[in-house]
Amino acid sequence: MIRSMTGFAAVGREDAGERVSVTVKSVNHRFLDSQLKAPQSLGSMESRLRGLLQKKLARGRVEIAVSVDHTAPPVREVVLDEVLLNQVSAVVEAARARGLVTGALTASDLLRIPQAMEIRTKTEAGTAGVSESLSALVESVFEEAIDALIVMRSTEGRFLEADLDARLATIAAFVDDLERLSRAGQADLSTRLRERLSLLPADLAGDPTAVAQEIVRFVSRSDVDEEIMRMRGHLDHWRALATGPEPCGRKLDFLLQEMNREINTIGSKVDAARATETVIAAKAELERLREQVQNVE
Repeated sequence: MIRSMTGFAAVGREDAGERVSVTVKSVNHRFLDSQLKAPQSLGSMESRLRGLLQKKLARGRVEIAVSVDHTAPPVREVVLDEVLLNQVSAVVEAARARGLVTGALTASDLLRIPQAMEIRTKTEAGTAGVSESLSALVESVFEEAIDALIVMRSTEGRFLEADLDARLATIAAFVDDLERLSRAGQADLSTRLRERLSLLPADLAGDPTAVAQEIVRFVSRSDVDEEIMRMRGHLDHWRALATGPEPCGRKLDFLLQEMNREINTIGSKVDAARATETVIAAKAELERLREQVQNVE
């Protein structure tokens, strides 16, 4: 499967007075390297979110930003510090008994006493940090954003695949050319050797059968049938990986290294005038393939 490693997605959704937004972008990287930025209140969810990411992506540097906004007024509660009020009331009663104050303690007096009353956001009983509803919303939006990123990476992957297929066809044509050049070079070398040997004096010509065997042995040194066969095997393996269900970027990178070795070997063995030019062109095309494969997941 050819899928790009670059992409961007942003998804936001609101539910039950809370809005969750997830932005994700990815670029090339040899392995999967994720950076997650989220509110501290979602710290307990980080491992689950990273697990979701690892199930869906294989390679790339992925940066994810998660934000949570409360769109509805929070439920609040009023808490009185009864211990403190009892202490204040006792002091006031003692002062009243001594005639220092008059009148009862009023609500206005209560509001002016520091720390006697607190208005705070009410939390659900038994929860520590993230409520079940918010947790479900965050996971849902997070997964939706990753899926949207994959869609974009797959779209770019189709353009990559078209370019890679065209370059692979060029490589296959170079392999065919090198096979023809190799066979022509072997035939030419054999002819030249026989012509030169025919010019030798009779007393130096030697046994014709032994000479013929030596010529065959010498010419076989420039035989590249095994290398050509392996190159075509690599091309078939490439197509199988590219059409398979799994991400294949790293495997294609390794395969290109093997293909480059075979081309180098062919170039060192083929005895033909145009072989060097074809080998150089093939190696240049392999380098272009390698550069494009760096973008494949």
